[in-house]
Amino acid sequence: MTQEAKRTCALCPHHCTLAPGAVGFCRARENAEGKIIDRNYGLLTSLALDPIEKKPLRRFHPGSMILSVGSFGCNLRCPFCQNAAISQAGPEAARLKVLPRQLLQLALEYREKTGNIGVAFTYNEPLTGYEYVRDCCRLLKENDLSTVLVTNGMIDSRAWQELLPLIDAANIDLKGFTPAFYNWLQGDLETVKTNIKLAVEASCHVEVTTLVIPGKNDSVTEMEQEAAWLAGISPDLPLHLSRYFPRWQLAIPATPVSRVYHLARVARKWLQYVYEGNC
Repeated sequence: MTQEAKRTCALCPHHCTLAPGAVGFCRARENAEGKIIDRNYGLLTSLALDPIEKKPLRRFHPGSMILSVGSFGCNLRCPFCQNAAISQAGPEAARLKVLPRQLLQLALEYREKTGNIGVAFTYNEPLTGYEYVRDCCRLLKENDLSTVLVTNGMIDSRAWQELLPLIDAANIDLKGFTPAFYNWLQGDLETVKTNIKLAVEASCHVEVTTLVIPGKNDSVTEMEQEAAWLAGISPDLPLHLSRYFPRWQLAIPATPVSRVYHLARVARKWLQYVYEGNC
């Protein structure tokens, strides 16, 4: 195979160099005849009408419902993933194909029937299907529907900035606050921090989630550093601290409820809105 036949996917920090027909680390992007494509375009594993608070978003249209869709693939390897059946899967996990105009029609129908406010791209890592998200969001915004991302924030900042004008709200995972923690997940902390800041600067409604895992990211010092950093962007930036339960490859016992509440008190020294989850 010649080097010229290979292509590099520039969407995220992994920068996978792919031979023709090869699939990237995320399982969702492929070198198809010399062009990097999202092979999960329109292929959905999940579709449901959810309360907006489930995303979790507490300060974006509270009390409303939103059509939530998921595909397959993820560019992290979190051993505690609660959706590994789709995030670590390929096309075989897809249940239906819904192209952008079909998704728009569904969202409009649900708006008429239930007051649905828009579409949330969630469940797996939606940005592995960047082109699908972009194309859907353009149509949704043209029809006065809200666009929401639930994302790990592991995307090239240029691609992120191009997408942000189409995104109304995002919940971004800040999975830990040390490079070592992100190395464990095969991700990059600085990329995520940069993209949180860029989203806020772009006037996207941003809320941040940290899953608290015993012995991994639950130290007071780390929470102080994280909360202080977030407050440096805005003290009004909402932070969700969620309780971990054993999932997929990780058998560490569940986080004590008391630990989540203690870290929330620590974070409130800097942040106005801190929410405990899964407690």
